[in-house]
Amino acid sequence: MATFNFKQFTVQQDRCAMKIGTDAVLLGAWCPIENNPFSILDIGAGTGILSLMLAQRSNAKQIDALEIDEDAYEQCVENFEKSPWSDRLFCFHAGLDEFIAEPEDEYDIIISNPPFYSENYKTADSHRDLARFQDALPFENLVEAVDLLLSEKGIFAVIIPYKEEDQFIDLCAEVELYPVKVTRVKGSDTTPIVRSLLAFKRYELSVLTADELVIEINRHEYTDDYIQLTKEFYLKM
Repeated sequence: MATFNFKQFTVQQDRCAMKIGTDAVLLGAWCPIENNPFSILDIGAGTGILSLMLAQRSNAKQIDALEIDEDAYEQCVENFEKSPWSDRLFCFHAGLDEFIAEPEDEYDIIISNPPFYSENYKTADSHRDLARFQDALPFENLVEAVDLLLSEKGIFAVIIPYKEEDQFIDLCAEVELYPVKVTRVKGSDTTPIVRSLLAFKRYELSVLTADELVIEINRHEYTDDYIQLTKEFYLKM
């Protein structure tokens, strides 16, 4: 689908290597915003879906997105301009290394659906590879940038493969970022956990309890938890 319609906005995605999937919608709906953010940064914006979801959910005055791929950047800008929140959304065409070379702002929320196929195979599509493979944005680089750009009471939220969870939490601990919310995602009751939704702050909780989110009961029959999480966005929820 070149066009993806949500309840309050529409996303064009024909020029983006990474199409909108469940991961992005989960992260955008799940990301904690209890710190009432003034400023938000979306690293690796793609279509701009995460920025748009957080614009709908929050009153943040400054929502910046960062996208290195030229086609995706141009499409992200168009999606921002056509949204109800165009005055609050801005996309930079740059890599993370360029962006942090001269940091101007701190952000109350940093959100990222990072590329994470770290396996050693590539496709013939360089745009898709850039969007999909971890060497385009190694977790180490992401965490280092977040440490530099996150405000004192800020929240950093990501979705990653469950098998990478322990390693990612250890990486964050090295820069004194600690998990405050963990949700593990599985497709159905009978399938294994595939994703981890993680939120970090600059202080450690004495007790951290992880929860679990199951998406479907049967094919296209969604659990109450998933419906509650995404109903403000999906047209048919």
